[in-house]
Amino acid sequence: MTQSRRQQVSLQDTRYYHLISRCVRRAYLCGEDAYSKQSFEHRRQWMVDKIRFLTNIFAIDVAAYAVMSNHYHLVVYVDEEAALGWSNKDVCQRWLALYNNHPLVERWQQGTNSGEAETEAALAIIAKWRQRLSDLSWLMRNLNEYIARKANQEDNCKGRFWEGRFKSQALLDEKAVLACMAYVDLNPVRAKMVNSVQQSQFTSVYERIHDKASEVDKKQQLPFSHKPLLGFIGNEHKHAVKGIAFSLSDYLTLVQETGKVIRADKAGHLDAQALPILNQLGLSNSQWLELAQRFGKQYHQAVGTIDELSAFAMHTNKKWISGHRQQATIFR
Repeated sequence: MTQSRRQQVSLQDTRYYHLISRCVRRAYLCGEDAYSKQSFEHRRQWMVDKIRFLTNIFAIDVAAYAVMSNHYHLVVYVDEEAALGWSNKDVCQRWLALYNNHPLVERWQQGTNSGEAETEAALAIIAKWRQRLSDLSWLMRNLNEYIARKANQEDNCKGRFWEGRFKSQALLDEKAVLACMAYVDLNPVRAKMVNSVQQSQFTSVYERIHDKASEVDKKQQLPFSHKPLLGFIGNEHKHAVKGIAFSLSDYLTLVQETGKVIRADKAGHLDAQALPILNQLGLSNSQWLELAQRFGKQYHQAVGTIDELSAFAMHTNKKWISGHRQQATIFR
């Protein structure tokens, strides 16, 4: 029986999640259809712009993304504290960038509520909006519905565009987060669409290398500040509120060198001495390459140490997390 999304997310265990949505049947998100010879490449920009637009509104940061021909990946950080720090006015401003106003909230904003009961009802609605603005399901609902409608309109068809619900994978520690980010950023290289990450457009690593923000940052005027990709904070992580606890330059070097090995179509080797980040992670050359190539296929539901997986299972009402034995040798 399918579990509710609430039973697959535990913010007390981790704020980092890997999200995947795939097109149904032979529907094309992007790329070129070999049968019809029709190109859907322009939809990649739709995806990136909408991802960045929504994460500007939601209390959710993007750490990594990759837009592929029939699916996409997101690695996100749920910043629940940010949502709790917003004023009621801020919450309304953000929610109304996506949806129509509620009559009770509209009267509360105008100061024309008839009494205390109406005011309490309006504040309860705003509290619900606040919770939804840090909810992964609501983020993905907005993203997938927008793309499905736009693609179906362009294809002049109706019906389902996405293959059921999105998949989520909890990333329970820093090693899992970084490995998953690299796996996502290396998707175009691994699929042999490009030769290197420097050419991997519509991925977060391409954006970080070329310092290229999405088009929405240039076109869309929002009543609140634009958010960049979640930052790398290196040795400052003990003092920072949030961020990826590694050096950006070390990460880019690691991903670029890994991409060369993967694209060479033969057994490769990484120089551990030139990649200090591998020592920080406590991973061997072979373990890292295994993660970078098979992270999404080999691990499911959650990734971390046995203790972390046990805690996550308990908090999400599961008996165990599938694949925990395969993780034990690398995540210890």
